[in-house]
Amino acid sequence: MIKRPLYLKRIQPMIDTEFIKVITGVRRSGKSYLLLMIKNMLLERGVKEQCIIYINFENPDNAHLLLEKNLYDFVKLNKPDSGKVYLLFDEIQEVNEWQKQVNGMRVAFDCDIYLTGSNASLLSGELATYLTGRFVEIKMLPLSFSEYLMFKNLENGDSSRYFQDYVQYGGFPSVVLQDDAQLKKDVLNGIYQSILWRDVAFRSDIREPDTLERIARFLIDNIGHSVTTNKIANTIRSSGKKISNVTVDAYLKLLEDSFLFYKAQRYDIRGKEYLKSQAKYYVSDLGIVLSALKKTQSNRGSKIENIVFLELKRKGYEVFVGKYDSKEIDFVALRMDQTLYIQVTDQLPDESDRETDNLLYLPTGHKKMVITNHWENVGNIDGIEIVHVVDFLLGND
Repeated sequence: MIKRPLYLKRIQPMIDTEFIKVITGVRRSGKSYLLLMIKNMLLERGVKEQCIIYINFENPDNAHLLLEKNLYDFVKLNKPDSGKVYLLFDEIQEVNEWQKQVNGMRVAFDCDIYLTGSNASLLSGELATYLTGRFVEIKMLPLSFSEYLMFKNLENGDSSRYFQDYVQYGGFPSVVLQDDAQLKKDVLNGIYQSILWRDVAFRSDIREPDTLERIARFLIDNIGHSVTTNKIANTIRSSGKKISNVTVDAYLKLLEDSFLFYKAQRYDIRGKEYLKSQAKYYVSDLGIVLSALKKTQSNRGSKIENIVFLELKRKGYEVFVGKYDSKEIDFVALRMDQTLYIQVTDQLPDESDRETDNLLYLPTGHKKMVITNHWENVGNIDGIEIVHVVDFLLGND
């Protein structure tokens, strides 16, 4: 089992605290393995095996535990007579009214609880009020580029040599561990279909799943471009299919809730306010682009932009699309009292200074950088740092 230090480091100080630890993220990003890593970490700390109850709710053997109150009764029967019990529940959303049951265990038992789930709606809605203020969320993504290198045992090589493979096939662990190109594509296709049909269409009882898939493809084909509900609806209507803006909005929310896509809202830098008119969508893993569009050659600049967005999310930033008067800044990244202004480009154009000029207009006092995919661009222009994407991904900031 290959460790994920980024997430283990975040979880370690939370062990034995009163808060329920909820690990969320797109399907097959590694949440189940992280839960097993937590179990191993507990054992290494001296916790006895019989004090740990681990349940995967997608295992058919545990189907009886999905029914109301059965899970509570099972834990009550199997927990140790004295001392703390550690509850590790994988894909908890499968359990009927799970929030009530988990809250009941939190109150009744001396326990430390860890949950995983593949849908953001886990922590919203009426039932979630049972856990308000009593949980911490650990948001998990597929492998970063540094994790990719670690999984492939390539940490000591020329990192940039392997970057193109990462751009094309992404960072789902089960894909990264394969060497055959066709097998990678097959695994990716299985992941994409599972998310789209099982986690979104089936779970939400969607009557027209083909429309859902068209919206997903539209978003993937427009990474890095501002989109609106109306634009998506008009594109679908142009093919002769009727669809309302309300339906498009509902489908977009479902795709976000499945963690297949992340939405970057527009942010007015001068007015310091969030704008609702347009947004950009980024896919949770670039391998999905290959699976959905069935082509290896797509806009490389948009892929680099997607990778930078995900890396900023991993590093704990809130990420927005910046607007300053009539100029657009690719990313405004906010974390605590830190602000980053970032432009992303495959390579700096020879006859235009647009990427750096847009940043020069911004207020001083915050870090500004351009991230590029060409080593020849690296350097400094008018005080603005030009950083290669590989250096950015492997940096410690």
